Amino acid sequence: MSGKRSIFEEVGAEPAETKSKPAKLGVIDAGKRGARRGIRLWLMLLFALVMVMIAVGGLTRLTDSGLSITEWRPIMGALPPMDAASWQSEFDKYREIPQYQLQNKGMSLTEFQFLYWWEWGHRQLGRVIGLVWALGFFGFLAARQIPRGWTGRLFVLGILGGAQGAIGWWMVASGLSGEMVSVASYRLATHLGLAFVILGVISWYVFALGREERELMQARRTREGQLALLVSVLAGLAFMQILMGALVAGIDAGRNYTDWPLMAGGFLPPTPLEITPVWRNFFENDGLVQFVHRMTGYLLMAFGIFVWARSRRSPNGATKFRFNAVLAMLVLQMMLGIATVLYGAPWHIAIVHQVGAVVLWVLILRARFAACYPTFQSVRGITR
Repeated sequence: MSGKRSIFEEVGAEPAETKSKPAKLGVIDAGKRGARRGIRLWLMLLFALVMVMIAVGGLTRLTDSGLSITEWRPIMGALPPMDAASWQSEFDKYREIPQYQLQNKGMSLTEFQFLYWWEWGHRQLGRVIGLVWALGFFGFLAARQIPRGWTGRLFVLGILGGAQGAIGWWMVASGLSGEMVSVASYRLATHLGLAFVILGVISWYVFALGREERELMQARRTREGQLALLVSVLAGLAFMQILMGALVAGIDAGRNYTDWPLMAGGFLPPTPLEITPVWRNFFENDGLVQFVHRMTGYLLMAFGIFVWARSRRSPNGATKFRFNAVLAMLVLQMMLGIATVLYGAPWHIAIVHQVGAVVLWVLILRARFAACYPTFQSVRGITR
């Protein structure tokens, strides 16, 4: 029990015997423990590496380099061929697969090396990402700097990364036999789709770690449920469009039907269902695949405008701003898509279009986070 106070003592002053005692943290404040800032920076580095990985993967696909390495050696494959005999051995393996025999027959060793370095760089970057994750995760774990409740979440990133490597080889294996000169488009879509899932998870973690646990729990009480639902649907449509883009890239459908808004002078491509059974047309018919990609893009744009209009009702200025960014990127991405079609998908435009998908994906998730966890806003409209 505290001692008596003087009648002249200020009410807000603390008794001398309590000044030296540190305040105890409550359950909410316990969420602050751990290197939140350090982990956030580490996740930002992982995000940047994955984004570069997606761009390099796109260029690997555009240069038809993905099948130049015909074996999956996660450890030993980190070293490239070091002498002429090793290069010749790798080239001989490549000459046994359909891509060489049906498309690149007569290719020189120098031309093969160009393809090899692209794929080797792609795989090497994957190894670097895995190493950065492992060093960061186990380093923070050993130092006991991971905030409460975050160990499992951060470990999941490693599981997803490992699965991505396995799916990458599953994708490459589809082009090493039979009569295919490239990887199966649906496997390419799976590979790219998981990359965007990983990007989405990292982004969400970065958003969450940027604010204190106490603040997030308070913000959840002002959650804009309807807006969060609408932007969740928008995220689903965007993800579907990303998968459709991978199918287009997988069969080079973007290099055909280079007119817009029509396709070969008509609304539909000339032979949309020529392959049997019919379901294969949605994966292998270049006209139908590009048509579906276009239609999904129009739907995404229309629904994006609707969600943006609904966001105007939000009382939070920061939330409105994030939805403005989504709409602006939607318009830019559609323009990039049209340019990609009109110019026959040259690599420099196609890769910008792919990176644009990454930016749009993250902006949509950021808008969803803002709807789920609105920032504090004073009566005057000042946010923090």
